[in-house]
Amino acid sequence: MTSDNLPSEFDVVILGTGLTESIIASACSRVGQRVLHIDRRNYYSSKWAGFNFNSLLSWIEEHKGQQEPLSKEDEVEWRSKVEDGEHALSISADDSFITNLEVFCYASLEPEDETKEDEEVTEPAFLAAAPPPPLADPEEETKVVSPDITQETTTGSETQHTQKDGAFDVQEEGATQEVTQSGEAEEKKEEQEDCTTGPASPAKEEKKKKITYAVLVKEGRRFNIDLVSKLIYSRGSLVDLLIQSKVSRYTEFKIATRVLTYRAGRVEPVPCSRADVFASKQLTMVEKRMLMKFLTFCMDFEQHPEEYQEASNLLFSEFLQTKKLTENLQHFVLHSIAMVTKETCTVDGLKATQHFLQCLGRYGNTPFLFPLYGLGEIPQCFCRMSAVFGGIYCLRHSIQALVVDKETNRCKAVIDTHGQRISCSHFVVEDGFMREQWKTTVEEHISRAVLITDRSVLPADSDQHISLLTVPPLEPGGPAVRVVELCSSSMTCMPGTFLVHLTCTSRGAAQEDLEPLVTRMFFVPPSAGETPAEGDESGGRPKVLWAMYFNMLDISRMDPGGGNFDLPGNVHICTGPDVNLGCDYSVKLAEKVFRQILPDEEFCPPAPDPEDIIYEGEAPQGEGSGFEETPKTEGTGLQSDGEGCESQPESEKQTEAGEETPVQEAAKEPPEVDTSPSEE
Repeated sequence: MTSDNLPSEFDVVILGTGLTESIIASACSRVGQRVLHIDRRNYYSSKWAGFNFNSLLSWIEEHKGQQEPLSKEDEVEWRSKVEDGEHALSISADDSFITNLEVFCYASLEPEDETKEDEEVTEPAFLAAAPPPPLADPEEETKVVSPDITQETTTGSETQHTQKDGAFDVQEEGATQEVTQSGEAEEKKEEQEDCTTGPASPAKEEKKKKITYAVLVKEGRRFNIDLVSKLIYSRGSLVDLLIQSKVSRYTEFKIATRVLTYRAGRVEPVPCSRADVFASKQLTMVEKRMLMKFLTFCMDFEQHPEEYQEASNLLFSEFLQTKKLTENLQHFVLHSIAMVTKETCTVDGLKATQHFLQCLGRYGNTPFLFPLYGLGEIPQCFCRMSAVFGGIYCLRHSIQALVVDKETNRCKAVIDTHGQRISCSHFVVEDGFMREQWKTTVEEHISRAVLITDRSVLPADSDQHISLLTVPPLEPGGPAVRVVELCSSSMTCMPGTFLVHLTCTSRGAAQEDLEPLVTRMFFVPPSAGETPAEGDESGGRPKVLWAMYFNMLDISRMDPGGGNFDLPGNVHICTGPDVNLGCDYSVKLAEKVFRQILPDEEFCPPAPDPEDIIYEGEAPQGEGSGFEETPKTEGTGLQSDGEGCESQPESEKQTEAGEETPVQEAAKEPPEVDTSPSEE
């Protein structure tokens, strides 16, 4: 079924495939609503997308190009679909959310040593006139996808998914409470194989294979570079939703293994758990006792109001001083545990510290999880769940206008880019498509940088660490910078490299905001391929091989329901992503919009297990249902330290060589498709 042959009526039409929109699509499809989910782009996840290296270069080139304006003939054609008593509300043709995009290549442009003579290695697209490889399959006709139809478009993440040691599924409440011993053994085995007994010596480093631009392009499919950089709190709303809805079966996670801080020009580990505190060599015995006493107080500070109510009017930084904490401890708590600014009030700082501590121990020694293959996988997981329950997906397709009833001021229908009129009860749209309807301009920007480096910011026995580093403002009034460093076992970069994401609130162009920190923490060659001279202090810092800076629009502070948009009552705006580390804002907004659409329905109820499905005219499915997962151990109760995770012996990821979309994966899993309501 092609996109010019869509059904003429849906309950909910959703434009944009970001995290918020995808959660809403999944929730509505799950309770039986007819959902049409479309996106003007040729990839899933919208602003939350992740690209492999070659696709990212193509996306950069496409960003530089300008969209073709709608011709007058097309406009006349869709206006003829508007009847008496109705008026049309046009959709913005400019949905760009990226500005000040700058790309730099510092890797050598020499051809790879093993490159065959008949192969040509092109220069970067931003240094040469030759265009990069195409982003998607060269299909002129857009395809529509339902649970029983194969999607032919290409996702932003084009990696062959295979099981990786140390990855696990987020299990539901009551599941096994610890990582299995086999999983731990595999993790240790990997570390022993991949890691040396200490920092690499110069002689060993010389033997390392030189990483050139040709190597980055050749291994481009190993990269998964997210436009949005976030980690997931183990007790945050997103993990709760993944468990509740059973969408967690579609993805795997790795634990962020280190929390770091930047102080006095050095990167240092931050002791988080009790074991970390007492094992730390940075703290004296007195400091260890002081820190443990303070963290114990923060865990249940509401039970001791006498200790903080008198200081409730103070800033959190001032409150820490009243607790007689040393400067070392104040720095750790303020910037790396609470992760707040010096202007944060005491109560908010205590709540942030409490949340950090409550997330410890659920799946590991830090509070954070990271999805394998990047954050762009999460919206695709919810899209897959929506498709399983009847949602129809269509990329490279958009809406030209809304048809609004003049009497009720409600959206009756939408007119798509093929001129088809589609009736709907509710319309959900990404904020960028409704710029003309903004009544206020409470917008901010996020400064982002993405670096590919040759080593970690803090070398250790193992180079397979996912690290969170918080850098305090380098100058008064400046923004704090959040740095997330990803290793190759996160399936986001090739072995021998690290992917570094930097994020902060914008004060200007992203390069102006972040380059001072980049030049302090990393070695940035003056020219491509240059290495630090022998004896140069820069030799101890990671070398930047490739860098990208850009600003991302953030209007999350504009309340979609607070009169900031001049829209009909049944048109719902999805704003975000925001600058915060977690995904709570997007999840809460998705639930809020769902309650407005279906106030009496359950939000994202659990999907049935395959063995519970009874096919019409058939006996109940037994052990031969086709799901050969590791059996889950029934828990007798939920401990305060939380639920654990199981490492799986086999991956649920597809291993075909071709690219797949989330809907493709749903369609290729017969148990899911066969059990969807649309198949009954």
